[in-house]
Amino acid sequence: MDTTDRKLRAILADVLGLKPDQVAEFTADTGLFGDLPELDSMAVAGLLTEMEDRLDIVIDEDEIDGDIFETYGSLLAFTRAKQDAG
Repeated sequence: MDTTDRKLRAILADVLGLKPDQVAEFTADTGLFGDLPELDSMAVAGLLTEMEDRLDIVIDEDEIDGDIFETYGSLLAFTRAKQDAG
């Protein structure tokens, strides 16, 4: 687990109010939006804000689609791509 992975898990735990043990068990295939009741449309906005703040990235509105939040792996891949581009 690298720094980005650890930070993203901490953000998910903090924003969604999940237990760290639960988030630690996430795999690339763990479903997020639609699978986690805590992750609704309102939580997405808070999650994106925290990702920008804690990971020092900028996320444009036109970059956001449902695929990003489909699984933990897709969210992590998006986050890493934003870091690499920044």
